[in-house]
Amino acid sequence: MGALPETMTAVLLTGHGGLERLEYREDVPTPAPGPDEVLIRVGASAVNNTDINTRIGWYSKTIESGTGSGGASGFEEVEETDASWTGQALGFPRIQGADVCGRIVAVGERVDGGRIGERVLVRNMLRSYVDYRPYECWTFGSECDGGFAQYAVAPSRETYAVDSDWTDAELAAIPCAYSTAENMLHRAGVAEGERVLVFGASGGVGLAAVQLAARRGAVVIGVCSESKAQQVLEAGAQRTIDRTTDPVETLEGGSIDAILDVVGGPAVGRTLGLLRKGGRYALAGAIGGPITELDLRTVYLNDLSLFGCTFQEDEVFENLIRYIEADEIRPLVSKTYPLAEIRAAQEDFLAKKYAGKLVLLPPADAGDGAERA
Repeated sequence: MGALPETMTAVLLTGHGGLERLEYREDVPTPAPGPDEVLIRVGASAVNNTDINTRIGWYSKTIESGTGSGGASGFEEVEETDASWTGQALGFPRIQGADVCGRIVAVGERVDGGRIGERVLVRNMLRSYVDYRPYECWTFGSECDGGFAQYAVAPSRETYAVDSDWTDAELAAIPCAYSTAENMLHRAGVAEGERVLVFGASGGVGLAAVQLAARRGAVVIGVCSESKAQQVLEAGAQRTIDRTTDPVETLEGGSIDAILDVVGGPAVGRTLGLLRKGGRYALAGAIGGPITELDLRTVYLNDLSLFGCTFQEDEVFENLIRYIEADEIRPLVSKTYPLAEIRAAQEDFLAKKYAGKLVLLPPADAGDGAERA
């Protein structure tokens, strides 16, 4: 495998704020794996909302607007003590990046050396560091350093070997977006034949939700921009609704079994009326805004279930590895960028310029033959 370099290229987040807080460096010390950890040479890492939300401090309760309002420039005032998704202060500098696809190049004590050389994905919602306590987890690239670098350390137990002919970029599109989507489906118990409405259907999580719901045999309706409707249909939706149209005026009340939502915003309370009695609403984001108003009578008189979806049971990520190896899913990677162009990638992400996923590729080491998308 060859000697590992003492330093690596990485992007450091130096504090909460705008894109200027992302510092591309070529002299960051290469990390070493701890006793139960592995060191991964990163092949690719995707862009996700959680990376941007963490950078700008959007998780702080002092922020009441959507991600887009501060995604590029940050917010004037952020309460740092609750600006991470765990509600605790973030440590800086931090290497972000919730997604990692790569190969294991070194292992720590208590890890089988036979793992060296494995092509792997890291579960982005880590449980090892909180002793597998229910409803507790760390986000890779938030509470610990992540994938926006040439090398990354991860718990061996949560680093999964994957047997696939996909590119690194395609595999890197899976962990955060697809686990978020699969978790919503899992928590809401979506089953074959059910009618499912997906908000934000053309984004990374939304397109994954469409594909994964269709895989379960659900009848999927996706809310997206008209320009991306064809891609949503190709992912498995049977119908799309333009995002400028109010679904409440388009769909019959009580006609939907489950709603999967990463958009949130003020319209959530109104869309509850689309659910049938006993229907389920799964929420895993609020890029459209964290504040809404709802009529509690709609909830209890119709026996609705509302699921906040962050923590993931082990089977969620394990299911994804199985789906990949069986070729039951396939992400849409619309564009790749060199890691040095992370600011441009996040600008394109915020502008919703492309459907599906945008992926960052770190520079290869000298003589590195790692696959690049």
